[in-house]
Amino acid sequence: MTIDHESVPRPGRPPSPRRQPATGLLDRPAAASRSRPVPSPGRHRRPVRSRVALPAGLLGSDVLALGAATLLSVGDRPLHAVAVVLSVQLPLNLAGGLYRTRLTVSALDDLPALAGRAAVAVAFAVTLDACLGGTRPGSPLRLAALLTAFTLLACLGRAFVYRLLRRARRRRPSPALVLGAGQLGQRVAAAMLEHREYGLRPVGFLDSQPGLLADGPALRVLGGHDALESQLRRKRIHHVVVTEGAADDAQTAAALRAATRLGCTVWLVPQLREYAALGRRGTDQIWGFPVVPLGRPALRRPSWLVKRVLDATAASLGLLLLSPVLAACALAVRFDTGPGVLFRQQRTGLDGQVFTLLKFRTLRPSNEHESATRWNISQDHRMGAVGRLLRRTSMDELPQLWNVVRGDMSLVGPRPERPYFVLRFGQAYPEYQDRHRVPVGLTGLAQVNGLRGDTSIEDRARFDNRYIEGWSLWQDAKILLRTAVLMLHPDGS
Repeated sequence: MTIDHESVPRPGRPPSPRRQPATGLLDRPAAASRSRPVPSPGRHRRPVRSRVALPAGLLGSDVLALGAATLLSVGDRPLHAVAVVLSVQLPLNLAGGLYRTRLTVSALDDLPALAGRAAVAVAFAVTLDACLGGTRPGSPLRLAALLTAFTLLACLGRAFVYRLLRRARRRRPSPALVLGAGQLGQRVAAAMLEHREYGLRPVGFLDSQPGLLADGPALRVLGGHDALESQLRRKRIHHVVVTEGAADDAQTAAALRAATRLGCTVWLVPQLREYAALGRRGTDQIWGFPVVPLGRPALRRPSWLVKRVLDATAASLGLLLLSPVLAACALAVRFDTGPGVLFRQQRTGLDGQVFTLLKFRTLRPSNEHESATRWNISQDHRMGAVGRLLRRTSMDELPQLWNVVRGDMSLVGPRPERPYFVLRFGQAYPEYQDRHRVPVGLTGLAQVNGLRGDTSIEDRARFDNRYIEGWSLWQDAKILLRTAVLMLHPDGS
């Protein structure tokens, strides 16, 4: 349930930030005041050609290979077979990361994944054709010929694309910034300078010790880790290579998040080589040095658009289907607290922007200051039976579906807080402001893990950031299911 913020402050010492909650469909937030919005760094985009050349080349190569192999190997209705195989094969390749940009490219590395997905696509085409009553595509030998032809043609096509890519990388490598000027950083920079086929040209280091390096490549230390964003903008860098323990510092971690939001690709070079195995499929290498790409921010993934469409659709349907419930709640609030059934409150959302959150009124605060700074009103004596019922069932949060339709909020995300508490918590916990990298939500990972009511803000921030860094549509679905289960056992917090 959520923490309403419409009540009078109690005398005595204010609650410690460590034990303050945020709000939610399963949790209740905190109050309004002014807080400085989190800056949203503008993105300096790399040229479109460099971003899409490799994926487009590989996609075209696979389309030609599939078309040629299918036309050569399938006797009846070849165009139908080509369409079916393409409709299955290409999404499978995309999901398997076969069109992503990599440092080390090899057609032989792609061979097992291509053959496996081709087998699935052909099996699907055969099954679909049989279910629709079409003619059989051919004997098992013909199907084997199709798989073999596609695998060979796809590998030949990818080998040609990779050859062109290496040639282009040697001619015009992309500038890169190396974090950490220690022994490992210098060796990695030297490898990039000597082996230009990886397409990275180091332009300097960022380290706490400025000056000209005595050993290794003749590259300067351009500043400390706090200079990362300014150097990225000044030199229009699109690759950051992080070595040794450079990413362990909290300040550097924040700078790396800013780098990914600016459109940069961040590569982590672990000191202990075994750590590279954690990256599994995403692990790459620079002349034997394992590198792990930092994942793209949630807002820059194509699936985030799907999330927004699902949010708007589900919230619109919810408002429509729940309109009788909303009307009943409004009438009950009108009779309980008088005119003004909706309670409007300032909350902090994406990138620190303030928006107006809607709720059903459960009591009337004495003044605006109380509404902005009072933490928890669950035991307030002024709350009537209607207000307690709405809070206990979380029905007072239903108007926030309109916030979701407007785009102020999402169904799942970090719970929004009032600017007054955002300022307090941001000063107490450095990771708290990182919650505003994505839109706020009706419910979230922290809330379904019991972090609602009067619980630790530090723990909330940790769970919220974990949600952002591991975001997926399936994770949202799980959180919504867990929220539904928890609402069957309301505790009124």
